[in-house]
Amino acid sequence: MKNTRILFFLIAIAMLFQCKEKQANTTTSKNINQKKKQLKKPIEKAWDSLNRHNTEAFLTEFGKQNPETLVLIKTDFGNIKIRLFEDVPMHRANFIFLTKIKYFNTTVFYRIAKNFVIQGGNSDEMYTQKERRKYGNYLLKPEFIKNRKHVFGALAAAREYENNDDKLSSPFEFYIVQQKGGSHHLDNEHTVFGQVIEGFSTINKISKVKVGVDEWPVNDVKMTIEIIE
Repeated sequence: MKNTRILFFLIAIAMLFQCKEKQANTTTSKNINQKKKQLKKPIEKAWDSLNRHNTEAFLTEFGKQNPETLVLIKTDFGNIKIRLFEDVPMHRANFIFLTKIKYFNTTVFYRIAKNFVIQGGNSDEMYTQKERRKYGNYLLKPEFIKNRKHVFGALAAAREYENNDDKLSSPFEFYIVQQKGGSHHLDNEHTVFGQVIEGFSTINKISKVKVGVDEWPVNDVKMTIEIIE
C-alpha cells in the first residue's frame, strides 16, 4: 500500500512538470509570434509623418533639426538663389521640408502674371498630386512680420481667398514678386518668407514667356529646387 502511494505521488509530480513545460512552451511560442508580427509592421519614418493635425508641432521640430536658409531654384532660363528668413519659422521649415523630399522637382511655374509675380509649386504630374494628398493638404498659419514686404524678388506663400478669413497659407504653392516697384497691396495678406539674392534676370526671362488666357505658360517652365546651406 505504501509503495502504491509513492508511485501515485511520483506520477502526479511528473504530470505537473509536463503541464508546466507545455505552458512555458505555449507562452514562448506566443511571444515569438508577437515579435514576428511586430517586425512585420512598417517602420514609420519621422520625416514622413507630417499631416494637417500635427503641422505646427512637426515643423517646429523639423525646423530645429534643419536650420538651412539658402536654396537654389534651377530652371531652363537660369538659376534663382533665395535666402529664407529665420523669423518666419513655420514657412521656412515647410519650404526646406518640401525641398528635401523633392516635392518641387515635379512642379512648374504655372502662373506668369507679367509685371506682377511668377507663381509655382504645382503641376499636373501624378507624383505632385500624390504628394499633396499624402500629407493631407495641410495649411500654415500666417507669419506677418512688419519689415517683410512684397518688394522686387520677395518670396511669399500663395493662399486661397474664399472661406479663409485667417489668411492661411498654402504649403505647396509660392510666388516671387517680379514687379520692380514691388506689390505692396499684398503686404499682410500673404506671408513673405524669403528674398531672391541672385537671379533677378532669370525672373525677368520667365516673366516674358508666352502664356494663355489663364496666365499658364504655353510651354511648361519646369523647376528643381535644392538646398545650398
